Amino acid sequence: MIKAALFPGSFDPFTRGHADIVSRGLRLFDHVMIAVGYNEQKKGWIPVEERVRALREMYKEEPRVSVVQYNTLTVDFARERGIHFILRGLRTHKDYEYELGMADVNRRLNPGIETVVLFSEPDLANISSSVVRELAHFGHDIQEFLPAGLNYQI
Repeated sequence: MIKAALFPGSFDPFTRGHADIVSRGLRLFDHVMIAVGYNEQKKGWIPVEERVRALREMYKEEPRVSVVQYNTLTVDFARERGIHFILRGLRTHKDYEYELGMADVNRRLNPGIETVVLFSEPDLANISSSVVRELAHFGHDIQEFLPAGLNYQI
């Protein structure tokens, strides 16, 4: 039986920190499914289809990574896919408080689900998608914050 983890997020954009969590997650799991979540009421910076396309292209040589999009509760999506682990990254104590609450709710909704948390590497802890979006908005080069091989067509 393959031990798979679901790595959910909006990934708008996918950062070097996200890529690091995937890489380290592959040391723990046989497969990591990157699940790009979207809310039809929210307008993203990068269209969700482009986020998925770019990530699939980036990980095309890594058969242990798949990329999907979804618009349901993460815990329900994991159950539908037969996945029992949710992989998350923590950068700050604020992330911890949020993730702890989500993990508790997810266990209540699906007692078979476990949240596995990896702490950010110190040099990546200050990189967030919202900071990268703001830098781009004000015309700054954001390539140093994105993983090599990730090419958005926006």
